[in-house]
Amino acid sequence: MELLDNFSTYLSVEKGLSKNTVESYSTDLRKYGIFLSERKKDIKSAVREDIIDFVEHLRNNSYSIPSICRYISSIKALYKYMLVENITDRDPSENIQTPKKWERLPKALSISEVKDLLETKLQGRTIFRDYAMLELLYSSGLRVSELVAIKLGDINFEAGFIRVIGKGSKERVVPVNSRAIEKIKSFINEERSGILKKRQSQYLFVTRIGKPMSRQRFWQTLKVIGRKAGIEISPHTIRHCFATHLLEGGADLRSVQKMLGHSDISTTQVYTKVTTDRIKKVFKDHHPRA
Repeated sequence: MELLDNFSTYLSVEKGLSKNTVESYSTDLRKYGIFLSERKKDIKSAVREDIIDFVEHLRNNSYSIPSICRYISSIKALYKYMLVENITDRDPSENIQTPKKWERLPKALSISEVKDLLETKLQGRTIFRDYAMLELLYSSGLRVSELVAIKLGDINFEAGFIRVIGKGSKERVVPVNSRAIEKIKSFINEERSGILKKRQSQYLFVTRIGKPMSRQRFWQTLKVIGRKAGIEISPHTIRHCFATHLLEGGADLRSVQKMLGHSDISTTQVYTKVTTDRIKKVFKDHHPRA
């Protein structure tokens, strides 16, 4: 494409950019051009909405934040060049925000999806442990690092609370529901001693070599459970579900902040945006005049 060839020459000669940088710009803009051609448009006829849709296309295809930043930078540079060279009299990329300014909202599953996940049929010699960890993660909204660090003495079975050491060695007490308590008891009574094989450990969740469960090992376990349930999942997603579902159920923000262990309530407030977006979707999908 002549426009892109001329732009590449401009970047190399006028701006003095390196060959690799110029090639990166060209690669980004060719992909942008292909996206537009599929819409029966080209770079000159594109409007702001086309650029926004292209960025959303990148996000939906799991491009990283730095990569998307580079694409936007390439597009902005091209349109500035076109203005300078009088190829166009408008810049559709003007005021397009970079990902650094996006509000990064957490992803949360629906309640029915979480139920399907918790009821997934597991197999193997650590079924009780895996069920207990999954149920506790959703029951209490723990970080995965907090989950694997739980010790036997941290749980108050009668009161239904667990002592957690969070970020910055800050201690908090988090409620645990009866389902999680029962699954933890089942793990301790039916499986834990068999896993340890006469070894001793102060940690609740242990592996077959007698060591506490690592974050990486639990991540792998959760991925397997997710695949069986047909749901893409991570430990942090479960934490997001915990917070989102609490707020949707009417919990106050301060209580959720305490349970999550956020030092700043502004970190917790992002979940109010998630629940508002979900309410808007329900309204749009179901109200006759939406």
